[in-house]
Amino acid sequence: MKSRLFRILTIILSFFFLTGFVPILSFVGPGVTFLTSGNVYKASAQFIVNQRIEKETGKNSLTLIKETLVEETDKKIKINSFEEDLRQLVETKIKMTRQKLDNQNLQKLLKKRIEVTRSVLDLNNITQ
Repeated sequence: MKSRLFRILTIILSFFFLTGFVPILSFVGPGVTFLTSGNVYKASAQFIVNQRIEKETGKNSLTLIKETLVEETDKKIKINSFEEDLRQLVETKIKMTRQKLDNQNLQKLLKKRIEVTRSVLDLNNITQ
């Protein structure tokens, strides 16, 4: 009995590996689902969904999900890069504006001091 089961499994496994039967992975997921849950409907649905995805995209579900996640990560990196560039630009403009305002305030203060000094010394009325 054991030798017969062993021969059958050997023939099936050799069929999978020697004939290039690649979609074996599409049977593994539903098989695991069936073995762990015992739910044939759930395993069948998973197999059908995997086949449909492969038919539509030409990729298996794992590859499709991986590529989608990589694309989303790339988008987030680009968005973060854009936000960082924008933040640096705004900070630079704020610093420039503050510097201009400080210069204007300094010039106003200097003019006011000069006027006060002239008024104290009464330099406007003195002629040479």
